[in-house]
Amino acid sequence: MRRTNVAKEIAAVLRECHVSTEPRSFWLAGRPATGSGSFPVVNPYTGETIAEVSIPTDAQVEEAVAAAHSAVATAGALPAHARAAALDHVARRLGERSEEIAALITAENGKPVKWAKAEVGRAVSVFRWAAEETRRFGGELQRLDTDAAATGRAAIVRRFAKGAVLGISPFNFPLNLAAHKVAPAIAVGAPILLKPAPATPLSGLLIGELLAETDLPAGSWSILPVPNERMAALNEDPRLPVISFTGSTVVGELIQGQAPHKHVTLELGGNAAAVVLADYSSEADLDWAANRIATFSNYQAGQSCISVQRVIADAAVYDRLVGKIVEAVGRQGVGDPTDPGTDVGPLVSEAAAERVEQWVDEAVAAGATLLAGGKREGASYAPTVLADVPADAKVVREEVFGPVLVLQRVEGTDEAFKLVNDSQFGLQAGVFTHDIQAAFRAHRELEVGGVIVGDVPSFRADQMPYGGTKNSGVGREGVKYAMADYTYERVLVLTGIDL
Repeated sequence: MRRTNVAKEIAAVLRECHVSTEPRSFWLAGRPATGSGSFPVVNPYTGETIAEVSIPTDAQVEEAVAAAHSAVATAGALPAHARAAALDHVARRLGERSEEIAALITAENGKPVKWAKAEVGRAVSVFRWAAEETRRFGGELQRLDTDAAATGRAAIVRRFAKGAVLGISPFNFPLNLAAHKVAPAIAVGAPILLKPAPATPLSGLLIGELLAETDLPAGSWSILPVPNERMAALNEDPRLPVISFTGSTVVGELIQGQAPHKHVTLELGGNAAAVVLADYSSEADLDWAANRIATFSNYQAGQSCISVQRVIADAAVYDRLVGKIVEAVGRQGVGDPTDPGTDVGPLVSEAAAERVEQWVDEAVAAGATLLAGGKREGASYAPTVLADVPADAKVVREEVFGPVLVLQRVEGTDEAFKLVNDSQFGLQAGVFTHDIQAAFRAHRELEVGGVIVGDVPSFRADQMPYGGTKNSGVGREGVKYAMADYTYERVLVLTGIDL
């Protein structure tokens, strides 16, 4: 595979994004600010420090929270056209700077540039959808004279922000999942304080750069790279009554414990399954399934909550499918994430790759068969396929969050669906079938937030409701659904109306 000069690529990205040797400023109540001390942002592939980011002081965090709390009424009163214009502006500017922003994502996250470009496109879509939903966010009229006692009465039901939002975004989609916190908040007129992941703060800070170009009220948004160990005070602060968190189940449970009286939306982990039923048996069918499974078990280096982790295949197609999957995994381009031909880059850190290595080694020691991969080099882990894995292995029971695929043979649909549900997680599942009855059965029986028929579980459209059951979280993302999460219904009853 062609090797690019990574140092020159990263240097160009940093010049384009105006990142100097001085600590990068954050956004405090709509203005740039620096605090006390800084932390490095490290490129996972090269190990180079690509930026230093300033850390807000406790006093600055307090200022941001107070500003957000004070801006609740102002932001809520902002006309719909003004909110929509701000969202349209961010969508447009993301599109205009897409190449630069994709390179920035690759630099801080290690994501191959092909996937980074796709992420920018999705973020554009999120802000565009939010602008459109803002214009539709008008409430409803109910006539109440369906009961004689309410003759002459009508109700107007509108939604109002519950208050300022604390959005906490993860490292694996540093731009798009930050967009999923910020855009719905702006759409409903809720001030937001965004806390990006420490490993990948630059994409979130860039959103602040674009918001600063709009006419949104100054106190209505802040982007603060607060260290994780200082988050308890923010989680508990009553002036931030809504928390929207995407990340690990462990941290999600911690937040729930710290904020039991708040409205908390949690998008957590998964160990998504792709089911291949017996009717999906032609060569073309199995080629499609194998290629999709190989791609989406390894995209983002497996660091997606809905990447394919388990393949549950009917015995009628299992043997033919296994060879095709191993071959397709072998075609995944691995290496330098700045190379357009790379499909699989590094994990976010060497420690993350070491954990994946340990889990795979444990499974092999317990009797699993290694069909592909199983090797680590620094923060990179080779795309790995395992068969005959013990049912209690971590690579089956937990979320690997790495490029690891477990193959499981079943006899029939009953056993397949039972195995999907035999998990503490329930985010999404893919079902490869042509049988419409099986598709509706999957929708009825599988304990997940979404069932994707004819494809892998890794599909997500940013306007659809997205979330899971069990330990995969509570609440839903997707612009319209997050807007509902951030708001509550308020009823206005009019009396003496001639309907």
